[in-house]
Amino acid sequence: MKENIDKIIKELKLEPHPEGGYFRETYRSNGIINTSNLGKKYTGERNYATCIYFLLTSDSFSALHRIKQDEIWHFYTGSPIKLHTISASGKHEEHIIGNDLSKGEVPQFVVPGGFWFGAEVVEQNSYSLVGCTVSPGFSFEDFELKSKKELTSLFPNQEAIISKLTHH
Repeated sequence: MKENIDKIIKELKLEPHPEGGYFRETYRSNGIINTSNLGKKYTGERNYATCIYFLLTSDSFSALHRIKQDEIWHFYTGSPIKLHTISASGKHEEHIIGNDLSKGEVPQFVVPGGFWFGAEVVEQNSYSLVGCTVSPGFSFEDFELKSKKELTSLFPNQEAIISKLTHH
């Protein structure tokens, strides 16, 4: 497994991501949105859309975080991903993103903007390679990562999943 992961990281020129795993931006549209047309949700301008490669291993996870935009996850190869979402009302759901439709896996899934979400690799000793598309385009200004304590104070009924998917 380690050789496959190292090869993917090298071939796709991936870098460590702040939420966990590895990534590389592969697309940022030339078109720009003036976000004043989108209400008070954003400040400044955003590209129409962005896309990244995202690699997780069974030794890591994508920590719970949120962005303002919808984010579409696309499955490419490896183990299915278990994507966890927590809505503003505190409802936790699990979604399996993968290729085995007979098991209820879906090859793509949309996380609504404003939801907290994190992910883990389903199979032990494996990895998952996915893509993530964001529109309006991703900006770290729209990225929010909280501590276990902060998230648990917001969603006390979700303490177990928050403990599992936070780094501190």
